[in-house]
Amino acid sequence: MKKATNPSLWIGGSIVGALLLFMVVSLIYIPHDVNAMNSGARLLAPSYQHLLGTDHFGRDVFSRLMQASQTAFQIGGMSVIIAASGGLIIGAFAGYFGGWADELAMRVMDAMMAFPGIILALTLVAVFGPSLQNTILAIGIMGIPSFSRIVRSGFMQFKQLDFVKAARGVGAGHLRIMFLHILPNVVPPLIVAASMSFSGAILAEAGLSYLGLGVQPPDPSWGRMLNEAQGYIVRAPWYTLAPGVLITVTVLGFNLLGDGIRDWNDPRMAGQRGA
Repeated sequence: MKKATNPSLWIGGSIVGALLLFMVVSLIYIPHDVNAMNSGARLLAPSYQHLLGTDHFGRDVFSRLMQASQTAFQIGGMSVIIAASGGLIIGAFAGYFGGWADELAMRVMDAMMAFPGIILALTLVAVFGPSLQNTILAIGIMGIPSFSRIVRSGFMQFKQLDFVKAARGVGAGHLRIMFLHILPNVVPPLIVAASMSFSGAILAEAGLSYLGLGVQPPDPSWGRMLNEAQGYIVRAPWYTLAPGVLITVTVLGFNLLGDGIRDWNDPRMAGQRGA
């Protein structure tokens, strides 16, 4: 597959770019106060004044979606940083040194992966309490095992190659070899994993907020908006569709972007999927 004809990359990149623009605009301008209630404007249909209608409190749905996009990207970005950082440290030392360190680290990761990710996140949030910070921490911890396995696999592969042996032969220390010689070769699959993890984090946050264990009111969240709208799906379908479609498009965009980046780095993967 030629890099110039990588549809996943361009479609996913376009979707993510549009969502980023949507979020950046929300930092500068939001049409209405996201928490301003108006009992006389409850469940209004989409109009020029309210592009996506109003909710059961008379709040502008489009404005709340814009504000919630900041929350989604904040949680997605911070949780990926936590997951990637933890996974990088654990996977690098386990893969490079092997032995008991590798065995211990991987058994801990196996124990974490034995729980479904959302169950682990629910447990952590239930223990520490629902808040934005605890949601980020829970989703970040949930993603550490997958990153650690990717990094471990890369380090185990590259530590046996000639350029690492040459660096070791001229007296390079372990940390220098790990982070200056091996790590750059592990970055491409980490970028793909980060894109996939970002979409998973947004989906997990939506699920936690839907259950009331994520972002707390009155701050808007796509998942909480779905929860609030479910009782009005017949009377005001736009109220339910707006956050649901945005969650779906966001997850689709980041997944396509991750697939596209993987195909860009290794076109053989695209050929195998198309076979």
